[in-house]
Amino acid sequence: MKRYFNVAGPCFPQSHYMIEAGRRLSGEVFSLIDGNQYFVIHAARQSGKTTLLLNLTERLNREGKYYALYCSLERVQDIIDPEKGIPAIIGCLKTALRVSGIPGRKDFAKEIGDSNYTGILIDSLSDFCHSLDRPLVIFFDEADCLSEGTLISFLRQLRNGYNTRAIAPFVHSLALVGMRNIRDFKARVRPDSETLGSASPFNVVTKAMTLRNFSAEEVVELYAQHTADTGQVFEPAAAALAWQQTQGQPWLVNAIAREIVKEMLQDDYSQAVTESHVEQAIQNIILRRDTHIDSLLERLKEPRVQRIIEPMMLGEERQLENLSNDYRYVLDLGLIRNDRTTTEPANPIYAEVIARTLSYSSQEALKSDVYPYRMSRYFRNGRIDMDFLLRDFQEFWRENSAIWAERFDYKEAAPHLILMAFLQRIINGGGKIIREMAAERRRLDLCLEYEGLRYPIELKLLRGDKTYPEGVRQLSAYMDSLGCSEGWLVVFDRRDSVDWKSKIFTREEKVDGKNIRIVGC
Repeated sequence: MKRYFNVAGPCFPQSHYMIEAGRRLSGEVFSLIDGNQYFVIHAARQSGKTTLLLNLTERLNREGKYYALYCSLERVQDIIDPEKGIPAIIGCLKTALRVSGIPGRKDFAKEIGDSNYTGILIDSLSDFCHSLDRPLVIFFDEADCLSEGTLISFLRQLRNGYNTRAIAPFVHSLALVGMRNIRDFKARVRPDSETLGSASPFNVVTKAMTLRNFSAEEVVELYAQHTADTGQVFEPAAAALAWQQTQGQPWLVNAIAREIVKEMLQDDYSQAVTESHVEQAIQNIILRRDTHIDSLLERLKEPRVQRIIEPMMLGEERQLENLSNDYRYVLDLGLIRNDRTTTEPANPIYAEVIARTLSYSSQEALKSDVYPYRMSRYFRNGRIDMDFLLRDFQEFWRENSAIWAERFDYKEAAPHLILMAFLQRIINGGGKIIREMAAERRRLDLCLEYEGLRYPIELKLLRGDKTYPEGVRQLSAYMDSLGCSEGWLVVFDRRDSVDWKSKIFTREEKVDGKNIRIVGC
């Protein structure tokens, strides 16, 4: 019988490979349940939340101390009127109970009739808990799809049941699970607030936990399960690259493996999975823009996401407030990570896709504007003529910058996006661009790779007299990390008061035996 890889997202089609999701919680879920607590579990899309809940439900029911119920609230999405929303939640509970083994499930909410929506949830759960011979634990999945009046009434009834458990039976422990922390659930509780504004609204939720990504060791363990089942080896360098590029994001870890095993190697288990297979699989996934990536990057259009992503792309921490609702929202979405020293894309794959997504329209429009008759001349004797290429870009930027910058929602980052689009059009003929973006670096690092050679480029916006010497030092350090002796510092001067003759220039500096070309735009 075929079994399926049961972690978020695409799966190997031959076996049920998995890492127990409970290992990845940044907190002790069982102690919270034993302590009668109500809590939140939040994590990015397709990071294994549903798998975790199903595992927890099965384990708790198997151990026999509690009755555990998994209940998805997805079908209540967009029902903001509590008179319709609360009965819809009751319906979700009935559906969940129908497929559970909990006794008396057919009698749940059997007598609610035309009861007032403000009390039917608490009354139904209280009556049901009274009939059970074990405490009830409920995991509400997709809880963050609730909004407005439905959400407020739902939480208030949970609060009332929670507070009166000493005198009336109610749910022993409960988890609200979704992509966002409860502070970002969609409800206007006060006229001046668009979120619940707290991790513990109505004094119910005691703790919020998040589901961490796979560790490097867990990626190796996951792939090793496939090896044990089929004999197909994932070389150590391949597993290491998969973790480095995904940072353990479960959907991506899965998607890379499936792309290689099913699509590239066509289930030929005699072929070992190599580092080059992983590199190609990543490019295939990026170019195909699978559903997970596409839906996540739709978020880039949201103003609150732009307010975080744009300064991160520019390497400027000045606009980032790590405690702001916007920042925490984008962090909860899984688009960024914070390693205590800087804010950066959650993984290199997201960094690549963010840059490509934001510059894609430019790449298409540039088809006729990148001097196609010259494109072959950018490549000479197996090398890229970077000086010639960047002179062409300077000419293009001078003639078109005002028009092109207006095409972007991310206007501060427009110069960076346009140059990346320009370079992408060139490099699509073979090779790749590696992008390193992070707040607090005060620049965007690019590295073009072509025919085994590397071409480091650093992009900066002119912010004063220190920009050029700072950029030279930063590029020199970046070149050291790449082992390169030649690099290019591109500085954009957005001042209207300075004429183009002053903005457009190229000069060379030597730093510790390295040649650095400064390109003014």
